[in-house]
Amino acid sequence: MNGSKNTNLNSLGFAKANSDTRVVVAMSGGVDSSVCAALLASEGYDVIGVTLQLYDHGETIKKAKACCAGQDIYDAKRVAEMMNFPHYVLDYEDNFREKVIENFADTYLAGSTPIPCVRCNQTVKFHDLLAVAKDLGADCMATGHYIKRIMGSEGAELHRAHDHGKDQSYFLFATTREQLDYLRFPLGSFSKSETRSLAVKFGLNVASKPDSQDICFVPTGKYTDVIEKIRPLSGKPGNIVHLNGQVLGKHRGIMYYTIGQRRGLGLPDGSGEDPLFVIKIDQNTNQVIVGPREALKRKKIWLEDINWLGKGEYNKNLDGFQLRVKVRSTRSPVLATFLLEGDEIIVELDQPDEGISPGQACVFYSSESSAKRTLGGGWIVKTQ
Repeated sequence: MNGSKNTNLNSLGFAKANSDTRVVVAMSGGVDSSVCAALLASEGYDVIGVTLQLYDHGETIKKAKACCAGQDIYDAKRVAEMMNFPHYVLDYEDNFREKVIENFADTYLAGSTPIPCVRCNQTVKFHDLLAVAKDLGADCMATGHYIKRIMGSEGAELHRAHDHGKDQSYFLFATTREQLDYLRFPLGSFSKSETRSLAVKFGLNVASKPDSQDICFVPTGKYTDVIEKIRPLSGKPGNIVHLNGQVLGKHRGIMYYTIGQRRGLGLPDGSGEDPLFVIKIDQNTNQVIVGPREALKRKKIWLEDINWLGKGEYNKNLDGFQLRVKVRSTRSPVLATFLLEGDEIIVELDQPDEGISPGQACVFYSSESSAKRTLGGGWIVKTQ
């Protein structure tokens, strides 16, 4: 499971019996983390399941596809009972609100587009929960993410999952080297259908449970509902302005708009060429800038808070480094060049791309066409 070729190691990479290897499994109550835990338990590992209560049940239990809601906690507990390993529920509501939900709201209010799943992995799961796993005396912590951990010449490496359609490397780019040393991803070589088949084989109650599709703490699927609740009266009206400077209409708050948005702009008929897209959101002037689709294309992306998982150390030697990048989770990695200009960190795409938004991630991959290895990434600050 960890890609090691040393036959003296067990599947989690330790030179001892499975029964002597303690592993904490992060269990959301979904099929992936449930199969991860059941698989390790079936192999004789000393498994401890942990589920995090991340938000108020009354707000999320109505949403059948949300993770870590009341039903999900019950489902995780049932899996632990069926596979005969201990299971604990930890109340992390305060941590989650402070580190994920508050950041989510503030990022939208600043005119950017957040990725709460990355923030959750970066803070609550791979920092706070990982510390709990160590306190429990675990040798490692495992999750149901679709990604591979492979041992290379310089230690553990992060690689895209076998099933590129389920690959979650985009959401795990901020995983540090220290965290990667401790983490394990048993499902990285599986397809989703194989995972569900294992759930049926183990007789798990979640075998046919649907995948979570939306942001887990947004019960209606409408992100502005959450922002309005935790930041009341935060929507400040302003102008919708064409790239040519013409004021076309009014908006009710920049948080209601995202880069690349076409529908729901609320502009009157005859507002110029059709269709118009959101090209830029300017927090300083409280303006939503719109224009033709062609104006969405960008080549240069400015980044901050780089996490480097590639060969060697992150330094000036990376200037001119060829790689592939993803600027959205659903897109394939594309060719780009890493540029260091003074204190500025820039990625220049070989071909212009559309809908690149500040607040999103630019994730790095190795330059070969298969782009197997994940080299880290950074947060998008601005585009050209």
